[in-house]
Formats: sequence, C-alpha cells, structure tokens
Amino acid sequence: MEDKEKAEIKKEIRKDVSAIPGAEAKPEAEAEAAKPGLLRRIGKNDVMALIIGAIIVDFIVESLSRHSPIDSTMFMMQHPLVSICNIMLILAVLSLSLLFRKRVFAMCMLSLIWITLGITNCVILANRMTPFNVKDLSNLKEGTQILRNYFSVMNLVIIGLGAAAFILLVILLYRKTPKRREKISYKKAITAVVLIIALAFGSVEVGMRTGVLDTFFGNLAYAYRDNGMPYSFMITWLKTGIDKPANYFEKEILSIFSKGEMGRDRIYTPGEDDVFTGDRKPNIIYLQMESFIDPGMVKGFEYNQDPVPNFHKLMKEYSSGYITVPAVGAGTANVEFEAITGIGARFFGPGEYPHKSILTEQTCESAAYDMKQMGYSSHAIHNHRGAFYNRNTVFKNLGFDTFTCLEYMNNVTKTPKNWAKDSVLTGNIIDAMESTKGPDYIYTISVQGHGKYPTEQVLEDPEIQVTKSPGEEQKWAYEYFANQMHEMDDFLRELTDRLADCDEDVVLVIYGDHLPALNMTEDMMKSGDLYKTQYVIWSNFGMPKKDMDTTTYQIHAEVTKRLGISAGMLTRYHQDYRGEKSYMRNFRALAYDMLYGEHYIYGGKNIFKPTDMRMGVKEIRIDKIVKVGEDYYIKGQNFTEFSRISLDGEILKTVYLGPTILALNEEVDPEEAVNMKVSQVEKNKEVLSTTE
Repeated sequence: MEDKEKAEIKKEIRKDVSAIPGAEAKPEAEAEAAKPGLLRRIGKNDVMALIIGAIIVDFIVESLSRHSPIDSTMFMMQHPLVSICNIMLILAVLSLSLLFRKRVFAMCMLSLIWITLGITNCVILANRMTPFNVKDLSNLKEGTQILRNYFSVMNLVIIGLGAAAFILLVILLYRKTPKRREKISYKKAITAVVLIIALAFGSVEVGMRTGVLDTFFGNLAYAYRDNGMPYSFMITWLKTGIDKPANYFEKEILSIFSKGEMGRDRIYTPGEDDVFTGDRKPNIIYLQMESFIDPGMVKGFEYNQDPVPNFHKLMKEYSSGYITVPAVGAGTANVEFEAITGIGARFFGPGEYPHKSILTEQTCESAAYDMKQMGYSSHAIHNHRGAFYNRNTVFKNLGFDTFTCLEYMNNVTKTPKNWAKDSVLTGNIIDAMESTKGPDYIYTISVQGHGKYPTEQVLEDPEIQVTKSPGEEQKWAYEYFANQMHEMDDFLRELTDRLADCDEDVVLVIYGDHLPALNMTEDMMKSGDLYKTQYVIWSNFGMPKKDMDTTTYQIHAEVTKRLGISAGMLTRYHQDYRGEKSYMRNFRALAYDMLYGEHYIYGGKNIFKPTDMRMGVKEIRIDKIVKVGEDYYIKGQNFTEFSRISLDGEILKTVYLGPTILALNEEVDPEEAVNMKVSQVEKNKEVLSTTE
C-alpha cells in the first residue's frame, strides 16, 4: 500500500475516533503531558494538591494571626509537630472538595473559610486582647457590637464594597475553573474524605496526649500563639463543659463524703448541714485586682522606688502567700468564677468561660448562696461594664443580691488607656456594707491595671520610673504598668484605712487576678510560675497571721475555715478533703454533678434559684418631672453619666447635668411626659435597669 494511501486511511480513522464521546480529550491529554513534571503530578494527584493547599492556607492564617509572615514562618519551623496538626485540620476541611467535580473551585471556597476566620481574628486582635473564637460566632448580638466598636462608617462602607467584589470574584472563579469530565466515584471519594478526617483528628489526639498541643488555655491569646490558630479555634468548639466521670453513679457521688458528714442519705441540704463554730461573723470582702502583682517579681527590671510599698507592708503584717490562678494575661472572669464557686476552671474546655456558657443557663452553688445560710447579704462590685462577660445575668445565677457596676458609679476617673481607676471602689464597698444591718459578703473586681500596655512613652514625669530594662519598648510598657500598680497600691491604703475605722468587723482578701499581658515567661518570674500571684488576708480585729500558698478555688474555704464557718457543700469539701489522694478526682466529679449531671449531691435536683438581683446598691429614684418652657427635666437621686430618660421602652436623648438632674434633649408628647422613666444604659445600648 502506498504511503499516501496509508496516510489517508489514518486520517479517516482519526475522524471516526473524534466522533466518539470523550475522544476530544486527547488534545487536553497532550497539553497535560506538555506541563512540567511537578505540575503534572500535582494535577493528577488530588491528595498532593490538597496537602500543598493546606500548607499554604495554614501559612496565610498564621501570618494573619501573628500579623507577620516572618513570625508565621518561624513558628512553622520551630514547632513542626504543632504545624503538622494544624495543617491536618485544614486538610480535613479541604478534603471535602473531593466530592465535587469542580474541585479547584470547591477547594478555593473551602480555603476561604479558614482565611476568613484568619482575617477576622487578625482584625479583632488588633482591637482587643482575646482572639476570635467559637463563642464569638454563637452570639449574633455580640457580633453586631463588634462591628460598632471596631469599625467606623467608612470602614463599614469599604467592607461592603469588598464583600461585593468578593461575590463577583466567586462568580468569576466558578465560571473559569474547570470541571472534571469523568464521573466521581463517590464511594472512593467518601472513603478518602473519611480517612483524611480520621487521620487529622487522630494526629490532634496524639498531639494532645503527648503534650505537643495544650489542653488547658490559661490565656486564649497565648494559646493561639503557642498552638496555632486552626487547632485553638477548633478545640474551643469541640471541647466544652466538664467531661462526664467514668464512674458517674449516684452511689459514687454520695460516697465522697463520710457518713454523717452531710444530712440524711449523705445529701447536702443548705442550712441544715452548715456549721458555725466561731465567735464572730465579720463582713467578708474579696478584692480581685486586675493584673495586680509586685513589679519586683519580674526579673530584669529595676525602679527608682518600690511601686507597691503598702502591699509589701500588708504581706509582712497579715496572712499572705502565693495564690494559684487559672489565667495568664487575661481571663478575669475565670478567676472570679473559681473564687466565687470553688470550682476549678481547668475542668472546662480549653479557653472556655463558664460566664459565657453554663452560667447563662442555670444557677450554681456559690459563696454568695452559701453565706446567705449564715445570715449574710451578698454584693458584687465592678468598675467596668455590667454586661461584660454577661455578669448582669450570671451574678443572678450565682446568688448575689446586688450588683454595682460602672454604670451605677459617679466620680469615675480614667487611666490614659481609658480604664476606670480603682479609687472609685472604696466608696462603693462602704456603701454596700452600710446598705444592710447584718454582715455582708462582697466580691469586688477591679479594672485599673488592665492592658494593653503602651510601648511608647505615655506618662510624663511619672512617680515610678524604670531604671533598668531589657529594651526601650519594654521600659515604657513596664513603666506604665508599674505606675498603675502604684496607684492601685495607694487605693489599698485608702481602703484599709477606711475599713479600719469601721464599727463592724471586716476581713479583706486581696489578690491579683493574673499576671499582666506583658509576654512574661516562667524564667522571668521570681516565683518560677506564670499562674501565681500574691494574696493578703487583712482584718480590722486581729486575725492570727498564717502564711501559706493556696488557689483561687480554695481561698473562700480557707478564709471561712479560719472564722469557724463551714457553709456550702463544696466549701466543706475543700476544708475537709484538701490533700487527700482522691481529692482532685472527687472534686471534678462533684463539679460535674453540680453543673451537668443529675445533682445527686442535692437529692436529684438543682436547689438554687436565681436571685432577684438589684442593679446598684443605691436606688435610682425620680422625685419629679419639671417642665421649663418647652424643655423637660427629671429631678431625682443617684443618676450617673449612664442614666438615660426613657419612654415606653424607648431610650431618649438625654443630657446628664448631675446626680440629681437630667435634661431631655428631644420633643415628647406632653401627655406622655408624665410616664418618663430613667434607665441605666451601657455603652453597647443594653438597658441594665429602669426605674419603676
């Protein structure tokens, strides 16, 4: 056969073959073969493409979280095992793209989930100390507050335009990305996805068991830094609450206490099983001071004078020691949770705040409830927003009778970083004591020492000056911090002087809630521990000095034991079983039973009811409504800068003229003016209370 004829036959064959479905893919295959070897292998190997994509996404997310691609690179190099666990979590999400024919598009969209979380975390960390976590997603109301707090109108417009551009990009990406021509073998795809997800969570489990990944977050920001954003974000979602004990049965719970120690059938009954063997019932005041420590505890820094001379004097003359707290640099709410309830925050999920979870849903036995059985009234005081950490709700579920927060305080002065100074607390503590005839249990939370601490000079000619520091930025941060500690120390002197002159007996328990957010390490601390601050138990009637180390969940049991008071199931447990071999195991079991279990220790039901808590010790009262010309004024008592005139639930424009007078700055129906009330409104527009 002639060569020409052979060529014609081959040409005809190619024409016939081209008519067969799928035959047109040959040119694409030839183009694929023309690609460089690595790209060709990646294109054919979906798993390899997913792994490379996961590594890239992890690098982007960590760069956003750390505000630096260099820091992200260093983290991935210095902590390869941690990075592998994070990459595996990202890979688990990206593997879902195997279920789609448009796999490139699906992988891009799934990657954007992580990148969006990274961007959100980046923005939030630029404005607050706590990173973005699952709890932020679970509360839409708080989410809108974040927008109002962190973004101007122009910012929101830019975000809106960016969102529109993003939608157009997604549409374009969907149209341009190729679709696989072959059918998906869903059996193989699903098997691959399941295996990848199992491998991802298996690697995380191994990391947690071997200590590569942390399972307790004393500080959420530090946890994100040390464990990576993907793992930290996921674990705050997957692990919440207290795990059910292995042998959780009624018999096991009721056998924790010795026979006869509780009432009938070893069930705790408030009042019946509480004991008082002392000779006095003093007012008991807890003062939890924001980031308060002796600056001299930090190595490498020196000062022109002692920043906290009064605290040192108190430690020398009264019972004192180290107190172990559950937080570092942040987490005030978990410290107060431990001190008020006696329950360990470590029992909960990493980074979890019971104030934002279980305590918003139900009551919990606490020192406030327990001390009521001894004839005490209970008060909470905090010179910050009342709705922060849901305290205006949570404190009802912890048994407090009153809660005085910033919105109910007058004569508040602010630090250069706009936190309320602690000096305002003295008068509020005295007011709480004077509001009742009997003894008072008062839990006070300060805020003055709060960060972030400036890395440039803010204070001119400060009283406390840093004379030695490792660097310039550290000098200014520690100088600002030390001066706040000095002012807080002055407040301690003023408070103890006032309490010393009281006719009533008083015990004042003072401690710092956690170390400041100054990137401290264990080797920098003279205590050698990031979870230790110092405490003092002061009194105006000469309690014997007894120095010892303790924890925030044991402090109330220790104080009341010295006074001969044994009130409360968990208080009694700490008093009688501290040091026992089974102490921590049974402690966790009781905590689970109290909050998540069947309440066996209480006879099978939650016996604590929410209190009808009053906001503010001093009653806000309207004496009369006055009309002058066309303007309305409300005269009354105990108004503050957060007082707003309201009508039928609507907050009206108000001018604060003083604690006894408010002016209305808008028109109302004269016939309705008589119905005007006064509401206390926090900065995020939440109404905390309204006059009757």
